[in-house]
Amino acid sequence: MLFTLQKKQKRRLKSFIVVLFGLYVMIGSALHFFQEKLLFLPTTLEQDYQYKFDYPFEELFLKTEDATINALHFKGENPKGVILYFHGNAGDLSRWGKITEYFVTQHYDVLVMDYRTYGKSIGKLSENAFYKDAQFCYNFLVQQYLEEDITLYGRSLGTGIAANLASINQPKQLILETPYYSILDVAEQRFPMFPVKQLLKYQFPTFKYLPKTSCPITIIHGTEDKIVPYTSGKKLLGLKLQNLDFKTVEGGNHNNLIEFEDYHVTIKTILK
Repeated sequence: MLFTLQKKQKRRLKSFIVVLFGLYVMIGSALHFFQEKLLFLPTTLEQDYQYKFDYPFEELFLKTEDATINALHFKGENPKGVILYFHGNAGDLSRWGKITEYFVTQHYDVLVMDYRTYGKSIGKLSENAFYKDAQFCYNFLVQQYLEEDITLYGRSLGTGIAANLASINQPKQLILETPYYSILDVAEQRFPMFPVKQLLKYQFPTFKYLPKTSCPITIIHGTEDKIVPYTSGKKLLGLKLQNLDFKTVEGGNHNNLIEFEDYHVTIKTILK
């Protein structure tokens, strides 16, 4: 009877292990095959959608060789310069246009684009496509502004894109809000039991780009960020770059830094 009981326990344990292994494989497969669904949360807009903002702007459809990039170009009188803004992983320009109007109030022109599959933008996603479209927008601005008047601004997902662009051009400065050491670093913290390095197609290695960047770099990160951990952004300090200034917003989370005076002081100082 004891032997029968032990046999049953072994079968149960074996079944439990099989179920756990199956769940592990299933979750790992989802991380690989559905990573774009996890990383990117676009909302789409009808092509005839009419944007409404408080400041003058021009809507653009920038045609690349394999995509159409929808963008907004806010223009003011006698601007101090222009900000090329790369937004986070969710939403579209109807939201991000409102957010970037803050920089218009600082007397800057702003160009903000929607990534492929976001808003009205059309094209196939890939990490290289993000970089290529960013350079296309940069080239568009260089035709109208001096390169020394261009500020690159990346927020969340957009920080890796802005960092890559700064590493291969000569803008005035680079501002990174809630950046990551790399997307891989964030994924490894979130899914420590999985071989995410082998599973991820998107890596956005900010840590590789910043050492190749010659312009001043300002990082702004909140201590309570639950989306891109503060520790991931803080690791960029380990690069020991003399042109990097790291600003900590105590109590700030991923989406509310603009509610803190420290954020406003930093922005007004570097955009003066």
